[in-house]
Amino acid sequence: MDEPLNGKGSPQRLARLSVPALDEVLGVTFPVLAGGFVRVVDYMGSDAAIVQAARVSYGAGTRHVSEDRPLIRYLMRHRHTTPFEMCELKLHLRVPMDCWRQWIRHRTASVNEYSTRYSVAIDEVLATPPDGWRAQARGNRQGSEGYLSAEVGARLSAREAELQRSCREVYQERLAAGVAREQARKDLPLATFTEAYWKIDLHNLLHFLALRMDAHAQHEIRAYARVIGEEIVRRWCPITWEAFCDYRLQGLALSRLEKEVVAAVGRGDAVAARGVAEAAGWLVRDEKGSLRRHRERAECEAKLEALGLAIPWG
Repeated sequence: MDEPLNGKGSPQRLARLSVPALDEVLGVTFPVLAGGFVRVVDYMGSDAAIVQAARVSYGAGTRHVSEDRPLIRYLMRHRHTTPFEMCELKLHLRVPMDCWRQWIRHRTASVNEYSTRYSVAIDEVLATPPDGWRAQARGNRQGSEGYLSAEVGARLSAREAELQRSCREVYQERLAAGVAREQARKDLPLATFTEAYWKIDLHNLLHFLALRMDAHAQHEIRAYARVIGEEIVRRWCPITWEAFCDYRLQGLALSRLEKEVVAAVGRGDAVAARGVAEAAGWLVRDEKGSLRRHRERAECEAKLEALGLAIPWG
C-alpha cells in the first residue's frame, strides 16, 4: 500500500492512532441484563482521527487538544457527519433474540451472528424477576409504564421458567432424535440469547445510541445502549461523547411551530401561543370539552416543561 507523501515526494510514515483508555478494556466483558454482555474486539480512530479528517491533514501537526474540542463540537452541532465516519468500533455482543430483532433494524453496521443452523443454540435465556413485569402503556402501543404487582409477577415468573425449561427440553429431544438443527430450533423462545460481532462507524453508532438510549426505547435494548455509550464510547472518544450528550442526548430541537409557541410564551403572549396551536389543529376538543390526544402537542408540552415554561392552553 502506498504511503502518503509529505509534500516533497518522499513517504511519510504514520503511527496508528490509539486510545489508552479504550485499550485498557479491550476484550473486557461488560455484563448487561442477566446473561448478556458487550465487549470491545477492536477499534479504529479516535477524537484525533475526527479532527484529522476534518482538517484533511496528516499527523498532529501544530494543533493542540484545546483546539480539537471546539472543532469537534462544531462538527456535532452542525451535523457534519463524515469526519465521525472515520472512526469504527467492533463489538462482541450477547443479547436476547427479541432485543436483537430491534438491534438488527439498524442497517448501517457489518454483522456476523452466531448461527443455530450450524451450532447448538446457546443454553441461556433472559429470565424476568417477579418485580420486573412491566405494564402496557396506556398512551403508547409499543411502550410500557409502571410494573405489575409482586404477587402477579411471581406467578408470571414461575410460568416463564416452566415454559423456558420445557422449550429447551423439546429442543434437546429433537437434536437427540437426529432432527436438523435448522428445524429443531424453531420453537425456542425469543428470550434465548444469541451472539454477534457488530462493526459500525462512529456516526452511525451515535445515531443508534440517540434512539436506543432515549427514555422511550425498550428497557432491554436501552440497557445495552447505556453500556456501549457510557462505558465504551466515553472512553474511546471523550470529546465527541461530551458533544453528543450536549447536542443530541440532552439537547432540545424545536420545530417551526414549537419555536413560535416558545417565542410567544417567552414574551408573555399566551394568546398568540394558543393561536399557533389552534391553527396547527392541536387543540381539538371532544364532546366533553377535553382536549383530544395529539402527539405533536404533547411533545411541545414536554419541551415547554423542560424549559420551565407554562403550557399556554391549560
